[in-house]
Amino acid sequence: MADDLVQLSFEDALAELETIVRGLEGGQQKLEDAITCYERGAALRRHCEAKLSQAEARVQAIVERADGTPELRPLD
Repeated sequence: MADDLVQLSFEDALAELETIVRGLEGGQQKLEDAITCYERGAALRRHCEAKLSQAEARVQAIVERADGTPELRPLD
C-alpha cells in the first residue's frame, strides 16, 4: 500500500484522502472496508504531511540578500 504513495503528488494524495473521508462520513461501508479505508487515509495523511514539510523546508531555504534578490541556502 505505501509503495504507491511515493509516486503520488501532494494534490493527488489530498484528493484521495478527501474522497476517503467523505466515504467514511457517509457510514455506508462495511466495517472491514471502513477499516481498510481508514488505514489508507492515515497513510495518505502522513504522506501529505511529509510533502508539506519538504515544501516548507524549501521555502525556508530561500533567503533575501541585502540587495533584495533571493538567494538559496542549502538545507541542513
